[in-house]
Amino acid sequence: MLKAERDIAELEETDETAKRKTRKGVFWPAFFIVGGGAILGIVNNKLLTDIAMNGFVGSLKGLGWLYQIVSIVALIIVAIVTFSKLGNVRLGGANTKPKYKFSAWFAMALTGGIATGLITYGVNEPIIYFGNIYGEMERAGVEPGTPLAAIYAMGRSFYNWSFIPYAMYSLSGLVVAYMYYNRKKSLSVSATLTPLFGDRITRGIWPSIVDTLAVLAIALGLASSLGAGLALVGSGIEAIYKIPQSPFIWLTLTILITATFTLSTLRGLDKGIRILSEINVKVFYIILFALILLGPTLYNLRTSTAGMGYWLQNFWVWGLDPIDIGGEALVMWWTLYDWAIWIAYAPLMGIYLAVISQGRTIREFMIVNWILPSVFSIVWIGIWGGTALNWQQNNVADLVGTIKNSGAVAGLWTFLSNLPLGFIIIPVIMLTLILSFATAADSMVRSISQLCTANIRHDEEPDQWKKLLWAISIGIIAFVMVAFAGGEQGVDGVKYLAALGGTAILFVFVLQVASAIKMFFVDEVKK
Repeated sequence: MLKAERDIAELEETDETAKRKTRKGVFWPAFFIVGGGAILGIVNNKLLTDIAMNGFVGSLKGLGWLYQIVSIVALIIVAIVTFSKLGNVRLGGANTKPKYKFSAWFAMALTGGIATGLITYGVNEPIIYFGNIYGEMERAGVEPGTPLAAIYAMGRSFYNWSFIPYAMYSLSGLVVAYMYYNRKKSLSVSATLTPLFGDRITRGIWPSIVDTLAVLAIALGLASSLGAGLALVGSGIEAIYKIPQSPFIWLTLTILITATFTLSTLRGLDKGIRILSEINVKVFYIILFALILLGPTLYNLRTSTAGMGYWLQNFWVWGLDPIDIGGEALVMWWTLYDWAIWIAYAPLMGIYLAVISQGRTIREFMIVNWILPSVFSIVWIGIWGGTALNWQQNNVADLVGTIKNSGAVAGLWTFLSNLPLGFIIIPVIMLTLILSFATAADSMVRSISQLCTANIRHDEEPDQWKKLLWAISIGIIAFVMVAFAGGEQGVDGVKYLAALGGTAILFVFVLQVASAIKMFFVDEVKK
């Protein structure tokens, strides 16, 4: 009897494994392009850089208007869904219970999407605007280095890091979650388009095309984020410990960071990603609280309040500001670049956010994935960026000079070295950067591997070899773009990759937005 039961169990496991075979139409095209890019970077890094640069310039100049329109539309949809009766719909049905407690859920959602961005640019971006370092203020009608420039810098940073970008993540996540849990479609990007095209979009060649584009976008986006992290930590090692940046330093960091997120994703969602996320978010809270105590609190409150006012006053102008009016330095290299990388992440981030959100209402989903991360970003930039602007105006630290001399991400280290107990805080920040990228990358590598697997459920782990292969390929491309394509800002090559990722998935994201409009405002909503 026991033998028969074991035989049946083995047959069921074999049958389940057969169902979950590799989706060759997604895995192989995406891997050949990403893996080929990694090999090309090793063999001829200049050619890879030229391809990425031309793609960057062409995509943002030619499609910038579409990025701007779809970002505003996504924000409007998310706001309506959140605050209307649609927010009461529960993902998975009325009787479905959440798997994760609120704190763990928020930690996984926040750190899964934040990567290294806030730490990298929470100080650097307001200072770059304030000092007009790359020409960002030339057409803004604001004199650089003035009190008004500080308010402008804060408002523009709030704009780029809060409600619009997180609306993109949230919209993709909601569409995936609703189609998977409530309409019982597959866990894929292509399934989110069925409200527009019917089930035929999930058959034939179409799902392979759509999901391949999603994999390419997030692979390039991850390589971009890892590259930014490498450039930032490398500049910190040079500034603080006087060890010059070099390919050897970047390679060492690449191996360390890639190994961290690879080991986490190999351990799975509950034993790896969740634990790393909870550790990471606690470090974020501690660092933020420490700077609240150490920084110029009154100045930060006043400048943040004025910055929010300036942001709201100029919301529509900034949202639809064309490159030829606002200027390439500001519109293309900052706002449109930001939108490109958020869109590159959105469809696969949507799968991850959907996986961890079963049993939550749509309103709860939006609070955790749209509102709270946006508020967290505003508070973070208000404290970090506000303190940096105060110090620059009062000659405590020449952050503008540091960035001009050492690159767009270097100001952070001069800032940290001027903090009390900076010698303790700096290594903690470096560790946090590694953790921050790891918590974003492990979740995305898992989502890539899920998308490359047929008939996989949200609570199943993809094959380990897939995770390992994608992690290594992404690490190689990031290293190449930082080591050989740094450019004027030190991270130019990284920005090229991000724009390519966003371009690869832009039209799919536009269709997801249209799909959301149809499923929530035209079709019958299934509870």
